[in-house]
Amino acid sequence: MKPHPAQILLGAQAGAFALPVCDHYSGVEARMRKSLQLQAELTEEFGACVFDVTLDCEDGAPVGGEAEHAALVTELALGAAPQARVAVRVHPVDHASFDADVAKIAGLAGQRLCHLMVPKVESVADVDRAVAALDAAGASALPLHVLIESRAAVHCAFDIAAHARVQSLSFGLMDFVSAHGGAIPSEGMGVSGQFTHPLILRAKIEIASACHAHGKVPSHCVVTEFKDLEALKGAALQAATQLGYTRMWSIHPDQIRTIVAAFAPARSEVDTAIAIIERAAAADWAPLQHAGRLHDRASYRYFWQVLERAHQTGLVLPKTVLALFQTEPSAEAGAAEARH
Repeated sequence: MKPHPAQILLGAQAGAFALPVCDHYSGVEARMRKSLQLQAELTEEFGACVFDVTLDCEDGAPVGGEAEHAALVTELALGAAPQARVAVRVHPVDHASFDADVAKIAGLAGQRLCHLMVPKVESVADVDRAVAALDAAGASALPLHVLIESRAAVHCAFDIAAHARVQSLSFGLMDFVSAHGGAIPSEGMGVSGQFTHPLILRAKIEIASACHAHGKVPSHCVVTEFKDLEALKGAALQAATQLGYTRMWSIHPDQIRTIVAAFAPARSEVDTAIAIIERAAAADWAPLQHAGRLHDRASYRYFWQVLERAHQTGLVLPKTVLALFQTEPSAEAGAAEARH
């Protein structure tokens, strides 16, 4: 059997594309159950899991009912289908319920979670605090996602992204705007202002750059105008094509398909990638020319990543390309990729 493309094209499975392109949040019991059901339905429809379900303790738990809510999300995670991708957002590390959240949820359901999201992370010390809690709960293999929501956190984004346990950084738009004490107008929380205000744009670019520098997944913030799907589409396309984000939050089920479509590669680029990768694989990855341009392993790496994103987002690919996904990269390839 021929080697997997990742064994040939070092870095071709970069961390920035390691997760489904949509992360859907819900915290009310009925909506959490419906989200898990919807994930199963769309996985069957697309032939791939196109979004994660993150069960929310931070905004979902009523004040005084944190322990009961932690028990509920633990039950839901344990009862999810074997193939489900389910995560949990716990309370911040300085919240009174943080340790109890992690002990309960990660301790009992850590093996069923795809990651744990920690909000309001300000520094590497906060990451270390979360890692220590996970380790104490026996969930030392569970990836950590962090939410960057303040000026200080943006300043530390590169150091946070460098942490070995961190898999993804998300941008918390509304808390970031609020943290400026009125210096950023409320329009900055909306779909247009978040792409025009210089301080918000700078924060988004810093976070995306930090993730790409360390092979992590940059996850774009919410669009609160959840009924305006055209506005959502425009925001998602800007995040994906101009700001370097490879994933985005959803806060309403109607947003999921729009986000998945926006983060999928253009069909014309997929067709170009198919033509180049099919020929390159047949030529054992030797240089070749296509449409008057020379291609070698550097461009093959790019076009293979296009096909990976197409595969992740449920786009139709020919059997010849799908066959390239069938073999797993060797341990040696994974080590080489990490060094890259």
